[in-house]
Amino acid sequence: MIELLQASFSSANAFASGLLLFVLIYWVIVIVGLLDISSLDIDLDADADGIASIAWLNSALAFFNLGRLPLMFFLSFFALPFWALSVGVNHTLGTQDSWLGVLLLFPIGFVCLFLAKLLTWPFVKLFTVMETEEAPKMNVIGQLCTILLPANEDQVGQASVKTKGSPLLLNVKTTQGHLAKKGETALVIDYLPENQLYLIEPFESL
Repeated sequence: MIELLQASFSSANAFASGLLLFVLIYWVIVIVGLLDISSLDIDLDADADGIASIAWLNSALAFFNLGRLPLMFFLSFFALPFWALSVGVNHTLGTQDSWLGVLLLFPIGFVCLFLAKLLTWPFVKLFTVMETEEAPKMNVIGQLCTILLPANEDQVGQASVKTKGSPLLLNVKTTQGHLAKKGETALVIDYLPENQLYLIEPFESL
């Protein structure tokens, strides 16, 4: 175990280990409810005029399922094989403390991009279906919701709206100057498609 830790944080493997550690910390924060899974997501859409200079980059990212999946979801499937191959290859070649080991990160990373694409492919359809199912939520505007996770104008929280079936879970922010605490009732007043979340106001303040 000690040898594995030493190898993981050798000069050649430090970046891969740091990336894996970052992903693990991120998921812990998501689990405790301080962040949403799409908090660090990226937008692959060009602006209204189009930006030809980055079109190729958008196409490349889309090829690896980025844009179809949350960034951190993809990065999770990239970081683990990246770390495992980095440690394994450098240990086998004895390059964990050399510049050659650092340079090997580039071909290893390239290979892991394709591995992550392959590993995440089954989830693309799942996330597509989830996004499609979220479309009918637009009719919740004007309805009351119950706050599950606190929200303000900067912090994304979560709220539920009662339906005939299972409650709808919404990612929410408040209007400027308002704070929605857990357990409070709020009114859904708008939908922000660019952020895929709903704007609410505490019901008592209306």
